[in-house]
Amino acid sequence: MEVSGLMFEDIIPRIEEAVGHSRKWAENGWVMGFGPKNAPVNSLKEAEALPVSFVYREDAVNFWRQIRLMGNDAADSGEQAIEALKSGNSDAAEKALYLASYIERPYENYTSEWKSLYETVKEKMVECA
Repeated sequence: MEVSGLMFEDIIPRIEEAVGHSRKWAENGWVMGFGPKNAPVNSLKEAEALPVSFVYREDAVNFWRQIRLMGNDAADSGEQAIEALKSGNSDAAEKALYLASYIERPYENYTSEWKSLYETVKEKMVECA
């Protein structure tokens, strides 16, 4: 659907903010426990700082590296959505935001920006139809 970029002008800054947050998922982290005692390792930096002798160090480092990859993938989709909205292609923006929300879904207990943005764009598209 081709629409005016002005219609989505208010949401673009919110998407830009979400892009920034997603790129820092692993850096900012969230409460996460590892091993049977749920030893807290709440960011990639914390995981990498663990002593090599820490039994679950590899698990924690791998988890947070995966979070970094997923956050960057979600951010990349968000940037595609911004470009699509600026060019008036709301269908492409909706698809990009859906992908970002899909990537975010396994971590929805910690972040839900993309789901909210996807739903907002979808509602605006229905209003215009």
